[in-house]
Amino acid sequence: YWFNDVQLSLFRFTVKRPFSTSHSSVDSKEIKKFQLLAHKWWDEEGEYAALHSMNDIRVPFIRDTLLSMSSNYHLGNPLSGIKILDVGCGGGLLSEPLGRLGASVTGIDPVEDNIRTADQHKSFDPVLAKRIQYKSSSLEEIVEESMETFDVIVASEVVEHVADLETFIKCCSQVLKPEGSLFITTINKTQLSYVLGIVVAEKIMGIVPDGTHEWEKFVPPEELERLLESNGFSVKSVNGMLYNPLSGSWSWMESTSLNYAVHAVKSGAPAQSHATDTLPETDVQQRSATAGTAGTVPDGTV
Repeated sequence: YWFNDVQLSLFRFTVKRPFSTSHSSVDSKEIKKFQLLAHKWWDEEGEYAALHSMNDIRVPFIRDTLLSMSSNYHLGNPLSGIKILDVGCGGGLLSEPLGRLGASVTGIDPVEDNIRTADQHKSFDPVLAKRIQYKSSSLEEIVEESMETFDVIVASEVVEHVADLETFIKCCSQVLKPEGSLFITTINKTQLSYVLGIVVAEKIMGIVPDGTHEWEKFVPPEELERLLESNGFSVKSVNGMLYNPLSGSWSWMESTSLNYAVHAVKSGAPAQSHATDTLPETDVQQRSATAGTAGTVPDGTV
């Protein structure tokens, strides 16, 4: 999202072996920059305030989408039995609520200080301590040991930071089970996202540290859909997201000109209409309220 998650997922790449770990494309300058913020993940009014509030829509989106695809429902633990990989997990802000819903979560992040923060925070809850495991690793590094291991992958505010997006998508496909779901949230590459995401958010309002984002790395939904479909995924939904820094809240909207969320399913899924073609029922009213503002920025958002 245009107020940064600062979750890096950095990958190693060689020509002969695309998933080799013998060469690194990790940007040491970025690693050092984000290490400085590692202890601030759980400050709900700090640099990650917008990420905390994003849980209000991204967690129900993931939960309701998965429930719409399954006939099994565990009262109190609706995601029980589901293995989720949280790529670029940071301090665990998304891993923890998914764990509370009953999922078995593996969170990976290349910044060791992020993993230490996540481990420490989950230790306060004995239930989460059993359901969540964290690992300081890139996605590429776990491919060989985790082939077709996970039911779900979440990559929230990650793809705008990766060194090679196609390699990232291929790695997701490799560790995801057939018919597994991939959830991505990221930032569109538009003039509006440059103005609001970088000029306003970083340079004027200071909502995220200056230099956090590179507009050149923002990903248009059309490009992301093309990469997903060419790597064996079927895109089920693409929904626009809007953050209001004055209220500190997120909402769904028709336009994908700023932030957006994607749900895709790995090949092998039966051809059928999923409820994911629309937004989760819990968010329909909220979306309706913002639908009239599609393509524009509602009053008070900046």
